[in-house]
Amino acid sequence: MSPKDDIDDHSAPLIEHLAELRSRIMRSLLAFLVAMVICFTVWNPIFNFLTQPLCASLEARGQECNLILIKLQEGFFVAIRISMLGGFVLAFPVIATQLWRFVAPGLYRSEKAAFLPFLLASPIMFFLGAAFAFYIVTPLAFNFFLNFQQVGGMMADPDVVGEAAPLAQAGVTFQGSVNEYLSLTTRFIVAFGLCFQLPVLLTLMGKAGLVSVAGLKSGRKWAVVGILTMAALVTPPDVITQMILFTVVYGLYELSILLVGRVERKRNAELRAQGLLDEDEAGA
Repeated sequence: MSPKDDIDDHSAPLIEHLAELRSRIMRSLLAFLVAMVICFTVWNPIFNFLTQPLCASLEARGQECNLILIKLQEGFFVAIRISMLGGFVLAFPVIATQLWRFVAPGLYRSEKAAFLPFLLASPIMFFLGAAFAFYIVTPLAFNFFLNFQQVGGMMADPDVVGEAAPLAQAGVTFQGSVNEYLSLTTRFIVAFGLCFQLPVLLTLMGKAGLVSVAGLKSGRKWAVVGILTMAALVTPPDVITQMILFTVVYGLYELSILLVGRVERKRNAELRAQGLLDEDEAGA
């Protein structure tokens, strides 16, 4: 057999994997485009749903819920952004399935059993974080921001009759941009959705042996500092909102410690059953 034949034999599997990867990517993109078109046809109801926290805060103050278009093309790009966001959410099951079908053949049965629960838990935790941000955090944030409005007033002049009275104080009224509001709301949703990935990430790292219960417990003080810093960055300067975020995320950190501990106990039990670990090593 010639050297050329050896090279072709070894390169064939790589070409097959690349072809399969291309096929999976194309199917995922097609699902995303179809879902995006579907969401584009109903972008108005989706936008009305996303504005509910703001409209509720304005209604409580007796104000109309109106947003403005600063640029002529702004409304079109808002519709595109909503369509892309909704299209990704709608197509995510197809994208996750294509990812799993590409990765699964290269995994052992035990690895499949270990990886699949994390693949299923990740979108669930993201949606929980997004719902928490939308229904709890954004109303608190919008109420905080709207408190900086100011009612304008006119000062009456008794010596002037029938003329416009001089301005006593300037009115500060919210007239938000559609694009800016959507950007702020999606930032909240994405930020909290990613924060809720913490138990999934740490448990997966614990299963891979990258983190341990002892390490997570000893790093509690650093976790507190990091979570407080993140709360100050992603939430408005409102102590109540920041404390809610800190409480939730730190609770997820403690939950991660429990999950990693469960993974370690299960792994140690399997090693003891195989005679590869004694009690002293398990305690250490």
